[in-house]
Amino acid sequence: MSTNLLAILPELILTLTGIVIMLAEPLIAPGKSRKPLGWLAILGTAASGLAAFYQLQICNAHGTITAFYATIQVDAFSVFFHLLIAAIVLVTLLASLDYFEAGTVTHAGEYFALLCFGATGMMFMTSSVELLMVFIGLEISSISTYILAGFRKGRATASEAAIKYFLLGSFATAFFLYGIALCFGATGSTSIAAIAAGLTITSTPLLGWLAVAMVLIGLGFKVSAAPFHVWTPDVYQGAPSPVVGMMSTAPKAAAFAVLLRFLFSATPMYRSHWILMIEILAVASMTIGNLGALAQRDVKRLLAYSSIATAGYILVAFTASQQDAVAAACFYTAAYAAMNVGAFVVLTQLSGFDEKLRSIQDFTGLALKRPALSALLAFFLISLIGIPFTGGFFGKFYAFSAAVHSGHTWLAIVGLANSGVACFYYLRVLSALYSRPVTDTLSDTPTTPRRVTLPAALALTATAAATLCLGIIPNHLLHLVQRATPTTTVAATTTSPVPTLTPR
Repeated sequence: MSTNLLAILPELILTLTGIVIMLAEPLIAPGKSRKPLGWLAILGTAASGLAAFYQLQICNAHGTITAFYATIQVDAFSVFFHLLIAAIVLVTLLASLDYFEAGTVTHAGEYFALLCFGATGMMFMTSSVELLMVFIGLEISSISTYILAGFRKGRATASEAAIKYFLLGSFATAFFLYGIALCFGATGSTSIAAIAAGLTITSTPLLGWLAVAMVLIGLGFKVSAAPFHVWTPDVYQGAPSPVVGMMSTAPKAAAFAVLLRFLFSATPMYRSHWILMIEILAVASMTIGNLGALAQRDVKRLLAYSSIATAGYILVAFTASQQDAVAAACFYTAAYAAMNVGAFVVLTQLSGFDEKLRSIQDFTGLALKRPALSALLAFFLISLIGIPFTGGFFGKFYAFSAAVHSGHTWLAIVGLANSGVACFYYLRVLSALYSRPVTDTLSDTPTTPRRVTLPAALALTATAAATLCLGIIPNHLLHLVQRATPTTTVAATTTSPVPTLTPR
């Protein structure tokens, strides 16, 4: 197998899977179940994960893989995010197999294809060391998620979610693209390795600083960091629950991967400048996210503000030294993916396609009817709080510890204070689950509870097990991301840059 094909093997598998699904979907008669297409997407996603694991074995044996004129780099860092994105999409597909069966959706095949195409773009983002390639991956991912956000057609909230996400996403993408243009103006290249070399000798350092600021704004939107978070509550409220679980974790993981490469590999000489912006974004995200969640009564909007706060917790890790920052950010991203996707899978099983259970009041006494699902939701919420022996606890612990070791103790204190605030709104949902209702608040729910199918049970088991394992035995994952850290920067700065034109 050629090096070029090996470097993009997971993306290639996902692309082919999506194309086959799109070609096969019209061959299924109207009114027939599209679940076979979902199983095809599951097989393709699992195959892409195995391909990423194969890439890891090659990297361990022979070192970093570079391809396409050094625009694509496969190392332990990118493979980690490939595996994480594949796992998130796989769980989302398992939870979505029966999601459309009770609705009036006749285009479920497109849903499965879009998930595959979106994952392809996210993987391209994590393995690209050329900013234009990152932009291509970002667009592939964004276009897919824009459509998925409005997939519950006929609902006003779904249309609103898709339009807001598209308009604000396009605006943020323009900032990112303008940052790429400024990088080229300052260094004469858009390669991360060449940018790192060019910024040390550039005659226009102000242009380089503006480029860093523009890129941070563009990626800040993708991770829903304040003040670029305004789209998040409305989009989460209107999008389908399984889609929200995916879009709150996988695109965020890809954006954090790009941000780690860009800040620590391309612009380390500007650390004193960009670290101030990171501190401002972290404090704003944690504070606005948690205070905003206190006023929410809709559970999906509450989790949206929780996602904003989580972006701030992860950004706290960026203030640490290079190795600590990469390890802590990667670990917390994986832990958050497990518990947040799990929470939205539970919401999918409880509410179904119509999503009748929306407000906290609707969950009052739910443990009496659905004890198993209520217990799982409670477990994921406890992990989001950061209670010990859960993945959320060690995610926050490593992020705050990394900040303290680098001398940013005050930032860790702000994070701990915000974690205390978060307890109030998470515990409000927990108390509703296990409270005995004064009246029959579940009268609007079906008389026969929605049965949890085997694929959904597998998704719930996987997310719960991952959340528990990361809280009990976190060292396995931590050692993996620590091994990925040196490769992330050394390879990125020693790879031969792409031949570029000198700006006039």
